[in-house]
Amino acid sequence: MSKLLVRPSSKSGRVAHVTPESAGWTYVGFDLWKLPAGEVASGETGEREVCLVFVTGKGAVTAGGQELGVLGDRSTPFEGKPWSVYVPQGSSWSVRAESAVELAVCSAPGLGGGLPVRVIGPNDVAQEVRGKGSNTRHVTNILPEGEPADSLLVVEVITPAGNTSSYPPHKHDQDDLPSESYLEETYYHRFNPPQGFGFQRVYTDDRSLDEAMAIEDGDVVMVPKGYHPCATCHGYDLYYLNVMAGPTRTWKFHNAAEHEWLLKA
Repeated sequence: MSKLLVRPSSKSGRVAHVTPESAGWTYVGFDLWKLPAGEVASGETGEREVCLVFVTGKGAVTAGGQELGVLGDRSTPFEGKPWSVYVPQGSSWSVRAESAVELAVCSAPGLGGGLPVRVIGPNDVAQEVRGKGSNTRHVTNILPEGEPADSLLVVEVITPAGNTSSYPPHKHDQDDLPSESYLEETYYHRFNPPQGFGFQRVYTDDRSLDEAMAIEDGDVVMVPKGYHPCATCHGYDLYYLNVMAGPTRTWKFHNAAEHEWLLKA
């Protein structure tokens, strides 16, 4: 199995755990919790900031000493917009599941920005359609660069069955602004129906990194560098949650030159 692919470790509790240390990088952390009703997930942000994303289910949230009430209302990530919570560094957080909950914990370094805890509701997030034809995908911007955070960029994408995504291939592995930014990235994948599968490739121009992976429901793919397109098979819609972070909080990417013609086709 590819060293970039993280499969669920169990069926409940913290089922995925990616840290800068385990990934061999500097910025991005990602946890995925699956909680039965009544169970609790909690944490301390320390020197990092966190974005809690309710992939599915609903739970009572406390963050930074504030009781934020019961958030979340999706039974599947393929319906509606998410509920999320931004939690700054130096804070604690907890989620008590009111129903079965799938909770993503996205993290990156805090920079002492002094930002407050805030709820990011469905009405606070913008959606857009990217691409056309078999490259169409639907994007929900949870924590884009235009919204306050120190390091984190968080986005959901739904790719219809049979389509490609993160395509034409692009990369963001050079700290070379304004043309390209350095951003580490994780993909958390879900399929509808859940027995579906797809493929993701992570590769560099010189092929010193070239990994092609079969992705299934619940898998996490780490992208330390290089291009990272994915595709879902006929009959199965693909959802993924992206977490990105780097030294500068901006998304500036470079398209693979040999495939850039597709943008004009």
